[in-house]
Amino acid sequence: MPELIKINFNRPFPVFPLAGFVLLPHIPFRVHITEPRYTRMVNDVLDDFGQIALATFHGDRWQDEYFANPPIRPIVCLAQIESHERLPLGGYNVALQGVCRARITEERAADDEYPYRRVILEPHDKPAAGPPPTDSPDELTAESAPTSNSDSAILEGWRKRVRRILQSESLETLRFRDEVLTWFDRTEVPSHVLVDMVGHLLITSLDDAERRYKLLATADPDDRAEYVECELGHLAHLLERAKPQADEWPKGLSWN
Repeated sequence: MPELIKINFNRPFPVFPLAGFVLLPHIPFRVHITEPRYTRMVNDVLDDFGQIALATFHGDRWQDEYFANPPIRPIVCLAQIESHERLPLGGYNVALQGVCRARITEERAADDEYPYRRVILEPHDKPAAGPPPTDSPDELTAESAPTSNSDSAILEGWRKRVRRILQSESLETLRFRDEVLTWFDRTEVPSHVLVDMVGHLLITSLDDAERRYKLLATADPDDRAEYVECELGHLAHLLERAKPQADEWPKGLSWN
């Protein structure tokens, strides 16, 4: 049975900003932490609620202001520490799991007590179709794995179409494709969760930071599904066109 994760939005969360990386809900992520301020952050979180806001830098100022407070984008992925390994010389190897999207409403600069930035968050995910939530606005219960399907009509159709795209020959070399396809066979997995799984495949393929961030920043699951399907179809089309059309070449000619 999946673990229920309580998120209290009345408290500040430590924020761990990264350059160009976007974590999505339901996706695992491993990170190697050696920088003293973030080692302290992990220490503090392990003694408390085990949740970190994964953010991405906004623009390129972080390259010159990394040890100050370079701007970060307002939408983050709140992640739960699943396991950790303390390193002999200090620092950690940390395994995280994306839990939910959240929006920064207030940022608190590092100080003597907390040498890392902290943020106040509010939920950013628009609920998928289904019964209304029973949680209070300031507290959210999330599951570490999906257990029930509550798809809109749009998402039901999306599931069938995107499965066909993923099964296309042009995407056979896409990293993690086969693993994600196995989740399409599990009827208990909601399609809005599959949207983020397919979105993660795209993150490894998109070279545009704005397009990667849009996968996180889009709150409505139907809008995310449409965006993911469009990007995946575009990628499949590009890869198909890039394939050598050996059967169409005159004898003796090739891509070489």
